[in-house]
This record gives sequence, C-alpha cells and structure tokens, in this order.
Amino acid sequence: MRIEGLNEAGIPFADKIFHVLSYVVLSFLWYITLRNKFKLSKSKSLIYAIIISIVFGIIIEVLQGTLTAYRSADIYDVSANSLGVMLTAVVIGIKNKYLLK
Repeated sequence: MRIEGLNEAGIPFADKIFHVLSYVVLSFLWYITLRNKFKLSKSKSLIYAIIISIVFGIIIEVLQGTLTAYRSADIYDVSANSLGVMLTAVVIGIKNKYLLK
C-alpha cells in the first residue's frame, strides 16, 4: 500500500501515523490469535504479542535497509511501530485488569 499521497495532501507524518495504526492492528491480531487459537493466558498472550510484533518491525526495517536499493531502514519507523504495539498493550492491559475479569 502506497501512502505518499497523504503527505502531499498536507497530512504531516502520515507515514508514521500509518505505521502506528498498522502495528496497533498487528499486535491486536497476535494477541487474539495467541489467546484464542493457542489458549495462552491473557498475560502470556499480551507479552508474546508485544515481543513478536516489535521483533517483526525491527526485522522488516533491517531487511529494508539491507536487501533493497530503493528503501532504507528508519529508526523512526521502528519507534512508530513500537508505539502502536504499546498502545495496544495499554488498552488490552486496562481492559484485562479493570473491565473484564
């Protein structure tokens, strides 16, 4: 998915916003999969979802910088990815602790 047009439309940091939102979804899907398919506890599912998602984001950035000539690794992308994962973790953590027992 190409999002270059968002920057041209005057949306600042559109690529970083996209990274955050993508990793919110990715980490949430990992959590649901680990919880429901693999029957892990809520806390283990959350920890594994965080680790898998952040490691995946780092690996993708390293591969972009090493295996492609037209892409570069960006530490800010890793930061945005990790922020998305942490947002999901906070929301799930609050839900698990306070809302649903």
